Amino acid sequence: QVHLVESGGGSVRAGGSLRLSCEASVYSSSCMAWFRQAPGKEREGVAAIYTGGTSTHYANSVKGRFTVSQDKAKNTLYLQMNSLKPEDTAIYYCAAELPHAGDDPNGAYWLTTLGCHNFGYWGQGTQVTVSS
Repeated sequence: QVHLVESGGGSVRAGGSLRLSCEASVYSSSCMAWFRQAPGKEREGVAAIYTGGTSTHYANSVKGRFTVSQDKAKNTLYLQMNSLKPEDTAIYYCAAELPHAGDDPNGAYWLTTLGCHNFGYWGQGTQVTVSS
């Protein structure tokens, strides 16, 4: 099982930027992803990256504003968030692709263009708050 620790959240005004980091105990999954969950809403996929290359996938709501990247030497995943909006306010979670869908009972399914769809092994999350 992969252990994930997120950091970098905070409070910013609309239009501001934040950079989230996620350190993984091992970096062996085919894909890594960022999800978020706003109060009263379902957890949703935000950005994903293929760990064997540079292919990425983004939710339509963040395209052009967020950039996912990785440093495999440091077992670390990043999410650069620019032009933040109040609707980006949420707890942001890092996740790894599950070898099998049932490996994490709290896993989430997200249809990406990377061939990776089942994610889990969530970190504790980091709060992002964007004020208007």
